[in-house]
Amino acid sequence: MNGWRVILLLATLFPAYSWAIEYRSIAADRTVMYDAPSLRGKKLYVASRFYPVEVIVDLESFAKVRDVAGDLAWVEKKNLSGQHMALVNVPLADVRKSPDPNAPLVFQAERGVVLEVIENAGNGWIKVRHADGTQGYVQVSQVWGA
Repeated sequence: MNGWRVILLLATLFPAYSWAIEYRSIAADRTVMYDAPSLRGKKLYVASRFYPVEVIVDLESFAKVRDVAGDLAWVEKKNLSGQHMALVNVPLADVRKSPDPNAPLVFQAERGVVLEVIENAGNGWIKVRHADGTQGYVQVSQVWGA
């Protein structure tokens, strides 16, 4: 049986499992990230509000997440937000008026700036909003968490 047939078979047998990547963000300042799904786990680092993460495992009160560096940690689910954020991962990201590399430039965002993801515009672009309310389109390759 080839690989695609196995994947389709598993998707049919286990429909509750999602194959989509789920990005969330940290909901509160000074959120502790642990090495295990327990408050007794080793504290790895502290994440700030709006920091984007990818949910890998979703338990009742904890979620295992991956960050922009690829590091894995556990976080209390009460400290996760459904707000979808993306982190600029290039020296300077161009945010344009429309999803076109030749569209007028709205603003530029430096590496480490967090942008709210408004929608997936397709063709490798997402619509984003800066903290100051300015909106535009950025290429997915210029951010992490989209």
